[in-house]
Amino acid sequence: MFKALRSDTSARGLAALYGGSLLSGAWTMLIPTIPVLAKHFSISAGAAAQLVTAMAVGRFVGTPISGVLLDRMGVRSVLIGGAMVVAMAALFASALPWLFAILLLAFVMGVGDSIWALGREVAVVDLARANQRGRVLSTLHGTHNAGTALCPWIGGMLTEHFDFRAAFIAYALVSAVAVVLGFAMPHSQSADTPKVEKSPAQGSTSLRGRLGGLRELFGQIQPELRSTYVALVVATIASNSYRITMQSMLPLYAGSYLHFSPSQVGLLFSISGAFVFAMIIPSGIIMDRVGRKWCTVPSTGVPALAFLLIPFTDSFVQLALLVSITGMCNGLSLGSMSVSTFDVVPAHARGRLQAARRTVAEMGGALAPLVGGFLAHRFNPGVPFLVYVPVLIFAATYLALAGRETLAR
Repeated sequence: MFKALRSDTSARGLAALYGGSLLSGAWTMLIPTIPVLAKHFSISAGAAAQLVTAMAVGRFVGTPISGVLLDRMGVRSVLIGGAMVVAMAALFASALPWLFAILLLAFVMGVGDSIWALGREVAVVDLARANQRGRVLSTLHGTHNAGTALCPWIGGMLTEHFDFRAAFIAYALVSAVAVVLGFAMPHSQSADTPKVEKSPAQGSTSLRGRLGGLRELFGQIQPELRSTYVALVVATIASNSYRITMQSMLPLYAGSYLHFSPSQVGLLFSISGAFVFAMIIPSGIIMDRVGRKWCTVPSTGVPALAFLLIPFTDSFVQLALLVSITGMCNGLSLGSMSVSTFDVVPAHARGRLQAARRTVAEMGGALAPLVGGFLAHRFNPGVPFLVYVPVLIFAATYLALAGRETLAR
């Protein structure tokens, strides 16, 4: 994999990127706190799940900001700033006694996390050759999911033995370490990104001007690849929605409905994360040698099977098996959607067009806990899983039919 990197890339910068990606998975320490938050603040389980909604809305707001910041300030500043925002917000959330304040700070964490995440993706892609992006980006997401595999269990243990605030403190400390790692990144941006003069629309600061700028950038995508970009956006919406549904509804279903302990809930997410991590090498090889669509299409459609069965399971072993399936699909999708998008968009607009795709996806992710919370309160926490079965099937079918294979032969 290291042969995929450009010769002028320092080992220090590479270590900072992958180290920061590993630490970024620590946000999942907060997932097992959801049932405990419900009891602590005497609210419904669906209301407590809005912790995930707040973070998702923050990511939705932060993603377009991150695209602009990347194009104007460079990767290093974005990595440091994003991680610093997360660390400060998590620390304040651990100290405040009001649920509203915690949710507001969760929103701020989401903003910082989205800036941090897109910065890592663009930095790694700038360091890799086009025909080796699959392995490089799958490794990036794999290190992230190594963190997501371990941290839910840690968060569950901290919550069970101390208090839910301990999970927020731990997240703040881990994010502070990522800030330090960000300073190890070089200042330079991609050497092969051409300097393109911006049109007035692209340089505008108004909402109308920004939308006009995005339309211009979309028009610069090769005509035969525009439908592929749209299909990737649709698939990303579906994938992000099912991931957020897992993060918000599985703790309620397993913790509040099936009465699993916080550590058991955390272990389920750790099992899922372990399978994501296990897909690092296979997904990278498939993307770079067989084709991107061999990852993007099944990773979008197969989770529908797990979502169809989750509401009818009532044992830890059965749920562990189903989250293993979603974990493998996550391992295929996280890198492949980004790689395919980078293949399609022009180099000078990577930040903004990648951010646009992720922004629309975060909108779906923000709505998922709201819809899930309503259905969980009205029926039970298993029903929201059924809602996304046809969504996933449609998105996978559309991507298979409308999207082109982007791997250069």
